[in-house]
Amino acid sequence: MDNITHSVIGLGVGELLHRSLPPEQQEAPQRTRRALFLFSAWFASNAPDLDLFLTRLMPRPFGYMLQHRGHTHTLLLAIPQALLVLALLWLLWPGARRLLKTSQPARIGLALCLLLGLALHMGMDFLNSYGLHPFYPFDNRWLFGDMVFIVEPMFWVLLGVPVIMALRTRLLKGVLLAGLAAALCFFAYKNYLAPLALGVLLALAALMAVRQHRTGVRGRGALLLGFALSATFIGMQGAASALGRARVEAALQRIDPGTRVWDVAMTAFPSHPLCWTYVSLDSKTDAYTLRRGTMSLLPASLAPAACPAGLAEPGDGGGQLAPGIAVSAQATGSLAALRALQSTNCHADAWLRFGRMPKLSGSSLTDVRFNPDMQDNFTTVQLEQFSGKPCPRYVPGWERPRADMLGLPPAGSQH
Repeated sequence: MDNITHSVIGLGVGELLHRSLPPEQQEAPQRTRRALFLFSAWFASNAPDLDLFLTRLMPRPFGYMLQHRGHTHTLLLAIPQALLVLALLWLLWPGARRLLKTSQPARIGLALCLLLGLALHMGMDFLNSYGLHPFYPFDNRWLFGDMVFIVEPMFWVLLGVPVIMALRTRLLKGVLLAGLAAALCFFAYKNYLAPLALGVLLALAALMAVRQHRTGVRGRGALLLGFALSATFIGMQGAASALGRARVEAALQRIDPGTRVWDVAMTAFPSHPLCWTYVSLDSKTDAYTLRRGTMSLLPASLAPAACPAGLAEPGDGGGQLAPGIAVSAQATGSLAALRALQSTNCHADAWLRFGRMPKLSGSSLTDVRFNPDMQDNFTTVQLEQFSGKPCPRYVPGWERPRADMLGLPPAGSQH
């Protein structure tokens, strides 16, 4: 997810924990505890993305693909990260150190802020089609949620508005709320949000603002409601994603009953459970086919072309797979060629530790999840430029997402 979402979730966790634990006996320690909880939960909710500094360990595009959402996004390294943040707070914040020495609620709350912040970062990153591998090294497979767009303003509203309303400076609250409303309107203007979605988000923002205003400085109602509605939204998106994936698979089987569907990656439109982008991968004999397009889960009322134009697929790759499932781009490849490349080219093998939807065109590899019409994107590698060069160093041991299609043994059975 985007770091605005990570931040508002962390701040929401910190504020909720502060309001849920018994208050400190004096006002000054109470203010220190609130600041400590807000900062630590916010920092922990963003800390795993510090792995961006590790992307320099490998040449482009391998560094970003293989090091981001890497080791710092694993449960094994969550505890060392939490201990590191705790050590920095202890050394650099004397007021917090004094509070932690004397207050058990502060110690409990800080531990929860750090652990929940790190866990929720990984949980939120799981929700989109990019994926992560939280159980490495015990299970090094990529996990893909395929539920929520990577920038989802629903969380900004449901959790960001209560956090803003909990601020004590009226001017700052007004500026931030106006900025949020302006951002939503701008997204609608750029056709990233449907007009109905914009109306729902603004109405929810007003509801959350009123609810938080009424709860007072110790009330938790708005924050609890925000987290409950966020969980409901995620559940709804998960059900919609599963339905869309099943429809694509069924359509591919109807086109050719002998085809094998390897995967369908689903990407949601922001705050619009009916509109989705999909990428499918299927094969028959040696040939495999990639298809990308826009889907409406309610085609009788909403055609794919009526989904927000800013994120719709502009191409025309072959009409429709089925009612409500439009195809914008299509590519084919050879399974034998891809398997040979993986077994003989170490740079291609490193790339395939990330690539979920691999398009092989000459000596170029592209994961077509990330750009409309299967255009080149940050994953594109021209293998010719690495011809004769040493194999990349620091290649993590992530399981290849297409190990199934490559005919490789399952994870844990390679020895």
